[in-house]
Amino acid sequence: MAQRSDALVIGAGIIGAACARRLAEAGLRVTVLEREPAPATASTGRSAAGVRVQFSEAVNVLLSAASIDEYRTMPEAGYQPVGYLFLVPGEHWTSHLRGFELQRSLGMPVERLDGEQAARIVRARIDDVAGATWCASDGIVDPHGITMAFLAEARRHGASIRLNAPVEAIDDGGDASARWRVHTPAGEFEAPVLVNCAGAWAGGLAALAGLEVPVGPARRIVFATAPLGAPTASSPAGAKSSPLAGMNRPLPLTVDVGSGLWLRSEGTRLIFGLSNPDDTGFLEGIDWPWLETVYPVAVERFPWFEQLALDRKASWWGYYEVTPDHQPVVGPMPGAAGWFNACGFSGHGVQQAAAIGRVLSAQVCGEAPFIDVTSLSIERFAAPQPSLRREQLIV
Repeated sequence: MAQRSDALVIGAGIIGAACARRLAEAGLRVTVLEREPAPATASTGRSAAGVRVQFSEAVNVLLSAASIDEYRTMPEAGYQPVGYLFLVPGEHWTSHLRGFELQRSLGMPVERLDGEQAARIVRARIDDVAGATWCASDGIVDPHGITMAFLAEARRHGASIRLNAPVEAIDDGGDASARWRVHTPAGEFEAPVLVNCAGAWAGGLAALAGLEVPVGPARRIVFATAPLGAPTASSPAGAKSSPLAGMNRPLPLTVDVGSGLWLRSEGTRLIFGLSNPDDTGFLEGIDWPWLETVYPVAVERFPWFEQLALDRKASWWGYYEVTPDHQPVVGPMPGAAGWFNACGFSGHGVQQAAAIGRVLSAQVCGEAPFIDVTSLSIERFAAPQPSLRREQLIV
């Protein structure tokens, strides 16, 4: 016999955990189904963990700002305001300034810098940099800690978390109180509401129910240096090099807008990456040949990078869950009563999870969300030639 709930949340990453928490707080009987043996082990656990308000679309600015405000109050979040610095070459400066002006109009504490000011924060080649933007309250968090805290709150309000429960089939439960019947190796589950928080697998999950949700995987690689100060090949025997001498540490999350390369401090190391636009699908493992593209880009912008050693064992990979416009899909599914999507965050799910939990819970309960997410409805893809507003600041 199927186990019944008021809402099934598929996925126990940070988005699913946030939604489960808020739905349970609203009084719904919630069951979370997670395919892995532990929560936060897919994209959430492999995130670069940045949080920022520097986006080109207002809805993303507001969702991130509200989430950061919540993370500040959570000891489990480990929020560190290390800042985000965007170095912008001339050909991108006009469009980047539009985003900056939007952020300022929404009350965000983002500053406009010239190249020399930016290079005092992170030493860089700036001869082609038209300007930079800096937000000192952007930073990093602990995605695993946040997820586990959200799930603990969900449990405190009666939610059930089922692990090792990959969804194998979805069909009609036969009545309004069991609109969705989900089949897993851990049993069958029914509920009138199903929330798709399956991340990179969200499109595949929807297909099991005969629905189309344009979300798919894109592999991203995070490379890690050896601990700073470790000898490099060019160091004299026994010597310790300090390529970051003169720079305050930790280094902020710094983005070279022209190339898309990013880096930041991670403990005693630096981590860095550059998205490969052709790396889509469920490819696994670290694409080491891609480093041959990334490394020269890093050295070009940050000449001191050449002195750093790579630590292959400390590097990792994971999936972005991407949509055609790099904007998430949030809200009810037309023609599928009780199905809600919260997926497709294209690399900024950690940044927006806390707010999305509140938004999604309000939608399920028939209330107006505290942030208008109409622009994130899946219906934006329905027109024969949809005019999509693409988020420009995807790292």
